[in-house]
Amino acid sequence: MNHHSLREIAKVGSGLVLADLISVLWFSAAGLFPMSILGVTWTSQAVPEIAIFDIALLILLVHFGWNMRLPVQSPSERTLLKVAGFIFLIVSLAHLTRIAFNWSFILGDFVIPVWLSWFGVIIAGYLSYASFHFAAVRRR
Repeated sequence: MNHHSLREIAKVGSGLVLADLISVLWFSAAGLFPMSILGVTWTSQAVPEIAIFDIALLILLVHFGWNMRLPVQSPSERTLLKVAGFIFLIVSLAHLTRIAFNWSFILGDFVIPVWLSWFGVIIAGYLSYASFHFAAVRRR
């Protein structure tokens, strides 16, 4: 997969993160908290932390999807790619841990099937690998 396809995936990912941010804010406004996910009860007090994380990830994805030219030239863009790679690595490992321990993921009354985490492992794992790869590539 070339860097143009990776940029398009980042654009789709930014849409998903934006949808997550809107959903969390909507759930909070609708009074749907507390909510149990992976055996952890999320309360409305967690909304600011979730929003900050989503906004930071959205900024990374928007910058990568629309503004970054590959191969990267500046050290700040290399750092950005390394940070994005690390975040995607954590997400991939979280999905893998969910699969390994068969944790349930519950949104309201709906139980998210474990097999969906395989997509999270593959997609986030690839984005992590690609981010680290493009951070390491030097212009010839």
